[in-house]
Amino acid sequence: MSIMESTGNKKPRRPRRSFTPDFKAEIVGLCRRGDRSVGQVAKDFELTETAVRDWVKQAEVDAGERNGLTSNEREELAALRRENRRLREDVDVLKRATAFFAKETR
Repeated sequence: MSIMESTGNKKPRRPRRSFTPDFKAEIVGLCRRGDRSVGQVAKDFELTETAVRDWVKQAEVDAGERNGLTSNEREELAALRRENRRLREDVDVLKRATAFFAKETR
């Protein structure tokens, strides 16, 4: 059985979509209003229930109603991780350059 045959039973994945903060806030507002369940809001807007639940949880964290990293803290953490990765790469390049020049001067 080939790889293509073994994946025949799975639904094709839809392309990853991105949403604006305003759209997410609107969806969270609809969920918080209480007229409809999270599942119903997700269905009405053709979203996954998991994504909508995550947006609601993040809005609760941002509002201080739940423990966790706020959106701003998450952005800062991601930026610090990127910078850390870049600095580690820079250090690695400098180490290799030092080793190269040390070998050349012998």
